[in-house]
Amino acid sequence: MRSLLVAPQWIGDAVMAQPLAALLAARGERVTALALPGVAAVLRAMPGIEQVVEAPLRHGHLDLRQRLRLARELRACDFARAYVLGNNLKSRLVPWLARIPVRIGWSGEAAGALLTQALPARRGSVRGDMRTHYAALAASDSNTEPAQPLLRVDPARAAAAAAQWGLQGEFVALCPGAEYGPAKQWPTAHYASLARMAHGAGLRVAIVGSAREHDAAAAIARDAADIEVLDLCGRTSMAQAVDLLAGAAGVVSNDSGLMHVAAALGRPTVGVYGSTDPRHTPPAAHRSATLWLHLECSPCFQRECPLGHLNCLRAIDPQWAWSELRELMQRPAAN
Repeated sequence: MRSLLVAPQWIGDAVMAQPLAALLAARGERVTALALPGVAAVLRAMPGIEQVVEAPLRHGHLDLRQRLRLARELRACDFARAYVLGNNLKSRLVPWLARIPVRIGWSGEAAGALLTQALPARRGSVRGDMRTHYAALAASDSNTEPAQPLLRVDPARAAAAAAQWGLQGEFVALCPGAEYGPAKQWPTAHYASLARMAHGAGLRVAIVGSAREHDAAAAIARDAADIEVLDLCGRTSMAQAVDLLAGAAGVVSNDSGLMHVAAALGRPTVGVYGSTDPRHTPPAAHRSATLWLHLECSPCFQRECPLGHLNCLRAIDPQWAWSELRELMQRPAAN
């Protein structure tokens, strides 16, 4: 049976949907993912996904012409089911227009309109684990511990990606971006301090991210001007960034899509949390740690600190992050 998985629009959410893809594949479903171009590279590294179709759609836009074209293409694929991971009406349009007979998703917007099976949306102030949330679409037991997200990259590809940027030998990747907003961004001065600690341990340092992180990367490099820091922000595609992270000796990141990618690749990963909650969006636990102070005001889930002090991130000491990363790097890799 062929199934279409309509992937979330955010990279981190897409990574946390991998256990769902694995569940579907294990029971014999051949899964094709429909994803935005920025997410597609992550899905191509995802066990359980057989094929990826890129959807050239824009955030916040209906793009009806493009959705109609995609629906016509997918209609010929004879999908029996569609799993819609977003909870908005736009994400349901393509499988509905493609006339996929069974369309499963969350009720969310418009009470699940265009779905044939709409699971009731979670209510309450406590946000549950997103892995369980997505896996429930496969009618699995939501009370069981969710599987850890997993991504795989050919080691030769990872080595080639590092060599392209002169990163032969061990290196630490810093990911200072977080598209959601400043309340998820550890201070650049802290990243610079950590970069010096890594350099002192004989590790090279690379900053990985999109062009939006240019200012943050420049600030880190300026504060750590006494050492070599390689700024790759905006210089790689998402596929190249995935390959680079697959070869890193360790990764320190804000709660972002790249953090989830690194952890799912099994790299030693330290995730720094401020306004968000690691109980809701935890990194894959292969070799990862979360730094979260759990202040009275956190998690607030705001884009900017509503109190103006950002203590939830400022008070996370770089030495703590380095100690956690060093311990993770000493652990044996999982099989």
